Amino acid sequence: MLTMKPRFAFLLPTLALGLAAVAHAADKTAGWTSMFNGKDLTGWKANDEVANAFTVTPAGELMVGGGRAHLFYGANGDASFKNFEFKAKVKTTAGANSGIYFHTAFEPKGWPTKGYECQVNATHKDVKKTGGLYAVQDVVNVAPNTDDVWFDYYIKVDGKRIVIQIDGKTTVDWTEPSDWDPTKSLKNMAGRKLGAGTIALQGHDPKSVTYYKDLSIRALP
Repeated sequence: MLTMKPRFAFLLPTLALGLAAVAHAADKTAGWTSMFNGKDLTGWKANDEVANAFTVTPAGELMVGGGRAHLFYGANGDASFKNFEFKAKVKTTAGANSGIYFHTAFEPKGWPTKGYECQVNATHKDVKKTGGLYAVQDVVNVAPNTDDVWFDYYIKVDGKRIVIQIDGKTTVDWTEPSDWDPTKSLKNMAGRKLGAGTIALQGHDPKSVTYYKDLSIRALP
């Protein structure tokens, strides 16, 4: 007797593959935490070294300008991450200089003394440009971004390895040596080393204006 296969049996492998693809996509987006609500600075703490250096525009963008000041992630600026992925959209304006610190800690004034800085600068006079790990592995003279155009900023820390990407292109892939001692190679930057700590956004000088949006972070094992 001839045995007939179920009418839709041939669809089962295709359906299984489709479900696997959906699951994979979900895995890639799972675990991300939005850091900025587009309305106010809830979840952040500014050190107010310069008043109103961090404001939210009507378009829901975080504007950084007015002078040196830093905005630390966490209600008290005390969030802590060791291994993580970070992503944001950033836009510089002419002459802007900013930065994204990680493994840092709240300080009421001055440049953060703990952690590393990822540079944000397309046309400021500082030759260290966007996408560099400041003073450690710099992007020099030619920036990978253009003023007044949004670009994607990505940072990953996994163990001793630090990766920075701008619009998907790797600008830094650096592993902190086991005997790393910043006091021997970096002037006034003794705290430039991996540990754990929060994220901070930098306001640099009075004429510098930078915008951020879509900030997210994901802790890694």
